[in-house]
Amino acid sequence: MSQDLTKDELDSRIADVRENLRTLVEQAAGTIGAADEDRINDRIEEQQARLDLLVQQRDALDKAG
Repeated sequence: MSQDLTKDELDSRIADVRENLRTLVEQAAGTIGAADEDRINDRIEEQQARLDLLVQQRDALDKAG
């Protein structure tokens, strides 16, 4: 994800990841069983890391602009 993205592209990806996180949290609330819960928690952590990176890239773009 080190490619040069526009602010609009970053905003769109941020919105997508935030929606993914909302969906995963809803799934986590409805799961029963440690294996499912662990898998969803792993996905939440992955999406959160992706969100953090995208926000960092957008912030850097804002500072440069």
